[in-house]
Amino acid sequence: MSEFGYIPEAPEQSFGNNKGIFTPKDIYDLTRADKYTNYGQLELIETKTASGTAPNLNFTSLQESTYNVHFLTLSNVFFSGTNVLTRLRLSNNGGTSFISSGYHYAYQEGNDAGSFSEQKSTSGSYINLMPNTGNEATEVTNAYVYFYNLGDSSKYSFLTYHTSGMSSAGTNYQMSFGGAVKPTAETHNAFQIIDGLLTRNINATASLYGIKEYS
Repeated sequence: MSEFGYIPEAPEQSFGNNKGIFTPKDIYDLTRADKYTNYGQLELIETKTASGTAPNLNFTSLQESTYNVHFLTLSNVFFSGTNVLTRLRLSNNGGTSFISSGYHYAYQEGNDAGSFSEQKSTSGSYINLMPNTGNEATEVTNAYVYFYNLGDSSKYSFLTYHTSGMSSAGTNYQMSFGGAVKPTAETHNAFQIIDGLLTRNINATASLYGIKEYS
């Protein structure tokens, strides 16, 4: 037993087997000894803020060769028009253009009035994320999205997501949860958040993270 607690032979086991609490000095010393791991940690790639001056919010630096799993947070989203479906599109050319066909998705949406419905497509032009996003600060929607395999050209890119917010009328709570896939084995190295018409400007704060994995 060392001063750090249990340190196994394989560095990747250090979190799972150590029963104590690391101090900052422990982490520093373990890192120098190549025996400290932080697998599962969110590592910030980029934060963007949209202030209603453009109809899209683009991420074009995903570090997809570094991370197999990405995590996106969307906060206080609203548009310059009402009843907007907030949507997402992927790119395979760094954001020069965005793919507008062939998305498969399914999600469940509901509200506090007890109304629930299923939305789905096997040939979508977009991935639908949020229903009925509003046009002012009292009608915002928030969301998180997981992305899988964006940088693996031999696999499909998958998404899972959950949204929570107020309806476009500002009177009802609404939520949705679902998933999507772009069933083409290729690298996706950019994406954008938009409304379906590409005419209504977006307000939002968005942060993209990579999730550190053991390899």
